[in-house]
Amino acid sequence: MSTRCQNARVTGPLTDRPADPFPLLAPGPVLALDIGGTSLRAALVQGGRVLDRVEARTPRPATPDAVIAAALELARPLAARAGAVGVACAGAVARGRVTATATHTFPGWVDIPLAGQLGAGLGLPCAALNDARAAAWGEFAAGAGQGTTEFMFVTVSTGVGAGLVLGGRLHLAANGLDAELGFVSVPAHWHAGSPTPAGQLAPLEFESSGTALNARALTLGFADARALCDAAEAGDAAADANYRHSAAGLAWKIADIAALLGVTRVALGGSVGLRPGYRARVQEALAAFPARYRPEVVHAALGADAGLIGAALWAARSALHGEAQDSGAQDLSTRDVSAQG
Repeated sequence: MSTRCQNARVTGPLTDRPADPFPLLAPGPVLALDIGGTSLRAALVQGGRVLDRVEARTPRPATPDAVIAAALELARPLAARAGAVGVACAGAVARGRVTATATHTFPGWVDIPLAGQLGAGLGLPCAALNDARAAAWGEFAAGAGQGTTEFMFVTVSTGVGAGLVLGGRLHLAANGLDAELGFVSVPAHWHAGSPTPAGQLAPLEFESSGTALNARALTLGFADARALCDAAEAGDAAADANYRHSAAGLAWKIADIAALLGVTRVALGGSVGLRPGYRARVQEALAAFPARYRPEVVHAALGADAGLIGAALWAARSALHGEAQDSGAQDLSTRDVSAQG
């Protein structure tokens, strides 16, 4: 999981993305933190590369005070070598403040000033992003999104998450809901869904995520989602039908995003999304749509480090432009950030 950074209204014409985003980096390493439901990770990142890293279990229960204290303890040995800190965390993140969307995993996380508390505790300027948005920025700047201006990162794992880069700029919404692809509606087949004038609908997560596949796997007699995916790729017809159902729902929404926003490349990450068989089935499902709504679908290049790298690059950019977060920080809701890199 992760957080997200400041909100900004972009003014002025959109320009082509810079050929090299790294001139915008602050000199020296940047400390990155990834706050997840099972683990906390800290790393020193420079120029899109991880130089050093440490990891610890996320405290239980993962209350704000417990998680922030554990994150500070983990990060302090690395902080002396860093010029800024970037945080990736799950949930809705606005101006460095986090509200959990998975309250069973992060109880008590309502409008928590995460960036402010971590920055004060480490004595460094701090910027925070939602974890999927951080991964999207990392892939755009240093991974599978290089060479594009309209790019989307999608993780298919426990849930379905996404991040968007539009016109070479990370899309950040004032309410923290920047690219919640897992919450968009699709016809309900594996879930009871909700009655609407368009029929029974459910969130995409309920039909395409690893959690949804795991539930189907148990129904079909497989041990878990991995076993179902393995069987599908080995030719099991029942397993493959469910595997393709997950991929088809995602492909439909990818085509919608391409039609709405002009996204030309999508990078898949996560335990399900990184499977070659899953990407192949997404591509096959996309073939049913008009060519102009079929973006290139590739695998994410940075693996599990995408969020760390993206958070670090974002924090370096924020420090360079003098952009702070949280209480006492400049309100960025109307700031011209046409130099966002």
